[in-house]
Amino acid sequence: MTNLEKRKLLSALSHGALVLNVAVLPVLIPIAVLILSDDSIVQQNAREAINFCINITVYIFIFLLLTFMGIGIPLIGRGIPLLFLTLFVSWVMPIIAAVHAATQLDRAYRYPFILRVL
Repeated sequence: MTNLEKRKLLSALSHGALVLNVAVLPVLIPIAVLILSDDSIVQQNAREAINFCINITVYIFIFLLLTFMGIGIPLIGRGIPLLFLTLFVSWVMPIIAAVHAATQLDRAYRYPFILRVL
């Protein structure tokens, strides 16, 4: 396997793991890729995937709080539309990122509208 094929596979895997939306597994795969890879593009993709997962988790927590602090009835809270939008974005954006990482091997994908922690 050539270096470009490894870059393509590991970068797409870092972003594609986020589609699984399981509590711990999506973060473990990009962390493993970040630790095991020595390619700078792959490491940037893994960092970006970890940052996206952290941001989505924080957004979901905030929107859940807004939902239950809304009007007093949990099902009619203000955070429900934002929560559904966040869940949709957390599913669609990693697919876009994985396709970008698999097709454009010369630069890392950057998620829009996230705070970069790493």
